[in-house]
Amino acid sequence: MTPLERRASGSLASIYALRMLGLFLVLPVFLLEAQKYPGGDDPALVGLAMGIYGLTQGVLQLPYGMASDRLGRKPMIIAGLLVFALGSFVAASAASLSWLIAGRALQGAGAVSAVVTALLADMTREQVRTKAMALVGASIGLMFALSLVVAPALGAAIGLSGLFWLIGGLALGGIAVVLWWVPAEPKQHADAPRGKLMDVLTHGPMLRLNVGVFLLHAVMLSMWVAVPAMLVQAGLPKEHHWWVYLPTVFASFAVMARTLFPLERRGYLRALFLGAIALIALVQVGLLVAARAPGVAALSVLLFLFFCASNILEASQPSIASRSAPPNARGTALGVYNTLQSLGFFAGGAVGGTLVKATGPQGLFAAGAAAMLLWLLVAWPMKAPAARAETAAA
Repeated sequence: MTPLERRASGSLASIYALRMLGLFLVLPVFLLEAQKYPGGDDPALVGLAMGIYGLTQGVLQLPYGMASDRLGRKPMIIAGLLVFALGSFVAASAASLSWLIAGRALQGAGAVSAVVTALLADMTREQVRTKAMALVGASIGLMFALSLVVAPALGAAIGLSGLFWLIGGLALGGIAVVLWWVPAEPKQHADAPRGKLMDVLTHGPMLRLNVGVFLLHAVMLSMWVAVPAMLVQAGLPKEHHWWVYLPTVFASFAVMARTLFPLERRGYLRALFLGAIALIALVQVGLLVAARAPGVAALSVLLFLFFCASNILEASQPSIASRSAPPNARGTALGVYNTLQSLGFFAGGAVGGTLVKATGPQGLFAAGAAAMLLWLLVAWPMKAPAARAETAAA
């Protein structure tokens, strides 16, 4: 990477990290703390308060991405972070579950993921883009692991309201990063011809990626409806679950670095990509079997394999999407892509809970395996995107 590419990758990954840490911090404590609000005795409303973030984010990823093609990336990132911070402060001040729902909906309305990804693609050459996207993916994984460790203690010390005040502060910190650390975006945004939404919706390679990102994140989120309970059943108290999560996440990063980048350089990206999908399908089958008599060792191995595969996909898929997208509609294409990602999270939570209630964890993991096999069939015709003649911004 050039110095500019390293600066762009580090600064944009930090924006992702600050925002994702803000989201992940509330997850371990949200369900219990939300029950203390007036109206918190209604499980449907508590579930809505937790899930509405993904719904509003999914609806608004595309408008943000399309606007960034016309108005510039950095102004839209700042606008989204301001909305996210406002939503956090509304949630922090909430006196009832209804206001908590409103705050979570506003948080989701700060849907800048597509714009951040598009700006990172604008600022990096194709041959280093997977590495740049991997930094973003690694930041998400690190924030997830960190939240599992610190959230219970922070929740006990400052409560859910305090967590939301902290999250709002992190969002404002992200704005400072955009203003003073992120390099100036390339000037071609002001002059280049703009693609249309239909150019994206009829683009075969992007359609395959959009189906994949929806199924991947639906399966990812649905797993956490059942896996924590399986760890408890295996004899590991919930306050010690990070003993499993933290080492498996960090070890999977090492595996990704030793496999994804060398194999991509040698021309094996397609094979690795399809292999990672197949591995997640096998992990779902393994969890189905393990659900009958969970053991900590078996679950740790399965989670390690899952994180290895998902980290490879989280790093390579946005890179492939940015290279496959019509160049004059990159923000729009990544807006559609991130919309499907967010809707996948929403569907995973809603459908996952329903499946566990109706069929137990075995039904959930059987559905997860089927979803991954469907993705494998959809992705099979893919080709690694051809390199374009482009130069990194200097």
